[in-house]
Amino acid sequence: MKALIVDDERLARNELRRLLDNFPKIEIIGEAPNADEALKLIDELQPELLFLDIQMPGKNGFELLSSIEGKSPEVIFTTAYDEYAIKAFEYNALDYLLKPIDLPRLSEAIHRVEENQHQHTEPEAIPRENTRMLGENDQVFVKDGEKCWFVKLGKVRLFESMGNYVRLHFDDQKPLVLKSLNSLEDRLDPNTFFRANRKHIINLQWIEKIEPWFSGGLLVNLRGGDKIEISRRQAIRFKELMSL
Repeated sequence: MKALIVDDERLARNELRRLLDNFPKIEIIGEAPNADEALKLIDELQPELLFLDIQMPGKNGFELLSSIEGKSPEVIFTTAYDEYAIKAFEYNALDYLLKPIDLPRLSEAIHRVEENQHQHTEPEAIPRENTRMLGENDQVFVKDGEKCWFVKLGKVRLFESMGNYVRLHFDDQKPLVLKSLNSLEDRLDPNTFFRANRKHIINLQWIEKIEPWFSGGLLVNLRGGDKIEISRRQAIRFKELMSL
């Protein structure tokens, strides 16, 4: 798994790299001392995993994640402060490691990464045939607690990332399935479903209105009342796709 270390302290980066030598499945492909350099490396190297400090000069770790457009890597926060833990998991963090990081705690985090990968390769909530692209006419089985649905994907107007889960929006229902938005995006027909930003995939058939938005982005109004921002980079792809 390709990983990037983002931390403004060189000694912390060196120590984490030393500890990660114990995990051959983790390949460190780069390091960055701040968010701006990290964003360039993310664009260039496409890491699958970030070890991300929170407090850094310039943009902090949360602002860095908000600046990533399109598909985001998985994230393990590495920080000396425990007060950001709740906010960290709002950003889909796989784990939250307090410095100084010790090997047993890092091992737990890596195990969590591996479990997450396993879930991606063996999804349990939606597909019965787990390699076929799913289109609007496919029906999927969705189970949330005691409730179950057999829903046609064309009726799902919005997929919303909620940590390690995705919330499906259809009719007046909003069930959660244990699945990442990234892995779901890989299964959905891109001619029908579009990754609007790091938290949302929209069904193009449900778009009612499109408006210009800040910083070159777009704001789409979906039938049903949801308003979703399309990030600047995704807006370029969206216009190409929709021939605007």
